Parts: sequence; C-alpha cells; structure tokens
Amino acid sequence: MSLAHPADRSGVVIIGSVTADVTTFSQRLPARGETILGDEFTLMLGGKGANQAVAAGRSGARTSFVGCVGDDLFHDLVVNGLSDAGVDLAHLRTVPGPTGIAHIRVDSSAQNDIVMVPLANAALSTEQIDTALAALSSTTSVLLTQLETPSALTAHITARGREHGMTVILDPAPAAPLPVEVWSSIDIVTPNETEATLISGIEVTDADSAERAGRWFLEQGVGAAVITLAGQGSCVVTADGSTVVPPFPVEAVDTTAAGDAYAGYLGAALANGSTLTDAVRLATAAGALTVTKQGASPSLPLRAEVDAFLAARESAPVAN
Repeated sequence: MSLAHPADRSGVVIIGSVTADVTTFSQRLPARGETILGDEFTLMLGGKGANQAVAAGRSGARTSFVGCVGDDLFHDLVVNGLSDAGVDLAHLRTVPGPTGIAHIRVDSSAQNDIVMVPLANAALSTEQIDTALAALSSTTSVLLTQLETPSALTAHITARGREHGMTVILDPAPAAPLPVEVWSSIDIVTPNETEATLISGIEVTDADSAERAGRWFLEQGVGAAVITLAGQGSCVVTADGSTVVPPFPVEAVDTTAAGDAYAGYLGAALANGSTLTDAVRLATAAGALTVTKQGASPSLPLRAEVDAFLAARESAPVAN
C-alpha cells in the first residue's frame, strides 16, 4: 500500500457529521434518574466530521469538508467554526430543519458520555458525495470518514474514494456493523480499543490483543489498522508487521474530541507525504494536547502548538 502522493494532491477531504455541541461539566455523572448540579456549560461546534476537519485545517493542510447543516440558529455557529479553521466549505450543504446536536457530559476525571442526534446529517446524499469527490479528486489524496452519517453511505463513500485514487481512512466511530465488502475499499482503519473489540470480536486490552485485532481487519481486506490504546499508545498493524507508537502522558481535563484531533492530524500528515508511523506520532501528540483543554473544536491544537509540544518532549531529559 503506497501512501506517497504528488505535491499537487496534498489536500484532505473529510466526509462526515457536524453538530452543535451542548456540553455540561460536573464533579460526577448523574446516576439513572438522578438530577445533580453542574459546574459549567458550553455551546460550540462539534461532530466527528467537523472536528476532524478543524483538526486537519489547523494542522495547515488544505482541507475540504462534505456534510450537511440545518438552516436553524446553529447554522452560523457551524459555518463560522469551520471557516475560522481554514476549511473549504464549497461542499457543505444547508438543508431545511435543525442542525445535528450532541449532548456531552463531562465529569471531574475528564471522562464523558455523549448522545448524538443526527438531524441534518441524515440528509447527506450519494449525489452530494459524488459531486464533491469529482471536484476534489485532482487536488486531494486522502479521504477521511466516520460512522455518524447514515451507515448505508459508508460503502459508497469508501468505494468512490478508492475510485478517485485517494487513501481512504475510516474512523469507525460510533462502532457499527459494516457490510463485508466495505473493508476492501479502506486503506487505514483507526478504531480505539472499544471499537476494535466490538467490530472484530477480539477483546482489546493491550498491544498484543490490539495486534490480533489489527490482523483481523487486514484479513477483511483493510490495508492497515491503527488501534489506539489510550494510555498505552497506538498499535500500527500492516502486512509487514506491527509497531507500537508510545503515548504522550498529559494531565487530562476533557477527553472530548481527542480521537478527532488524532484522526484529522493523521489524515493531514499522510496527505503531506508522511510515513504511517510518523503520521501516527504526530496524531498522538495532537490528541494529547486536545485533552488538556475543555470543549471539542476549541481544544483542537494548531500545528505550531503540536510542533512545540513534540520539541519539548524530545529535549526533555530521560528519566533513569
């Protein structure tokens, strides 16, 4: 599997969801049927697709987004948030009705739970996808998509990306069963340990079990699997073997969008010609920085921040 692309195709396109994120922060999450008092509330741009587009845009990559937003009061929140990150919105479609919504609850240990209501995201169509990919094919080498859009479209998105010669990356979140034929049109799949477990049926708890799950994805036809293991780093599995890219320990404030920062930076780095291992290291740093701030899109780092973070880690003395 070749990940090298001509310089004039250094763009990345994200096809996916966009939401207005309603986030509450509290010392703990309420028990079933319980009401508790929270500490803080935020309203901001979110959605796995939009977050990944913002991350790719902030990395400095030429980034395009394909998705749907409603014509409600959240429309400008979405458009302004993506535009401010330098994302091309020529293929963002405004549809009648409400924008997608995500309700996120975060506790004092930075763990969260999320309810996502697709709404406008359900209007994404094959025609919109085909038009966008045809227009972008000459300047874009990497396609990144997720599973917050209609699952019936996943096979169409990945197949069209492959037809246009793009490196197709699937972030399989939220985890859902996929038709067997989809896997062979995916170059890189990036599940976390929970998603890898649910999809492969192999319980992933460490690097060894992650490698076994990664092999399962390769057996289905995927080119490479990158399985994230939170505090244990990432397990990169290819036909040539497996490699563990270590994590960057930080003090977490809010884990929301950490995976999206990772995915966006991964896609952008590959579009810029990085090797898979180098791209995973950059993505790991971006994800680590993201958890040190509150919120989804506001926590996604700029490339200069990621470079400074990596430089500081490289110059730090090694503990005995």
